[in-house]
Amino acid sequence: DHALLSTPPNICPMPFKISNLQQELYKQDGFVVLPRLFDAEEVNLLRRAMEEDPAIAEHSLIRPDQEGFGTRITLWNRAGNSVYGLTARCNRMVETAQTLIGEEVYHYQSKLTAKEPREGGAWEWHQDYGYWYYNGCLRPDMLSFMIALDRSDRNNGCLQLVKGSHNLGRIDHVPLTEKQNEADPERMKQILAASDIVYGELDPGDVLIFHCNTLHRSDKNLSDKRRWTLIICYNAVSNDAYVENDDRSYVPLEPVSDSAIKKAGLMFSAGNEEHFAGQAYVPNVAAPGGSR
Repeated sequence: DHALLSTPPNICPMPFKISNLQQELYKQDGFVVLPRLFDAEEVNLLRRAMEEDPAIAEHSLIRPDQEGFGTRITLWNRAGNSVYGLTARCNRMVETAQTLIGEEVYHYQSKLTAKEPREGGAWEWHQDYGYWYYNGCLRPDMLSFMIALDRSDRNNGCLQLVKGSHNLGRIDHVPLTEKQNEADPERMKQILAASDIVYGELDPGDVLIFHCNTLHRSDKNLSDKRRWTLIICYNAVSNDAYVENDDRSYVPLEPVSDSAIKKAGLMFSAGNEEHFAGQAYVPNVAAPGGSR
């Protein structure tokens, strides 16, 4: 087991630009942490928006694990003018995503994952592209930014990642529960025996970026402290999802300055400009030994 190695924080007041070292770590490991990408004021705005915006609560869903514990999630498919929409549109996020993917990107999905104390459920080993492949994205030119709203560590169910697993390609997934699929368990035994697992421990404002083929999971939260994260996902424009009824096809992204978050203040969603999802997308994959 390994703790997540972070690169030096961006303490310069100049606009953020991902360093060559950070790019190399992402390319090599399939993930990289950007310490303190968001400052305390910005994190407080995001945290309060997740806690207080009626739309977030209204569209929350419970994603149960196989033991009956549940993680509360809220999903939305557009980046609007809310404080969390502006976060997805701010230059430090968009430009970093474009640098790592290598071309223009669009906002694919955002998600609040709220693991409450003693309640938050586990997520088993999976790849995001194990799901997104079925949305009609032809290539794995996609990634996620996990923004820590609370301290995230081993005690409250932080993300665990298999180092270098993005190089394995898309792995077949099988049903685990009605609301969750997992990477082929037999294949995972071999992968875990040959790979390092890294714990993505984060402080509020830290951001963990991970490739859509990076294998990851998390334990249930058995601690007395909650673990809330905001996950913002991007897709290459040329990799536009062709399954249109999933509401994740290309919509032009309008970047804003990094200062837009604080200028907006505690701005909630207006109407349904964020396109909140009524249910989590879980592709209908075959059980082991079955046929698709």
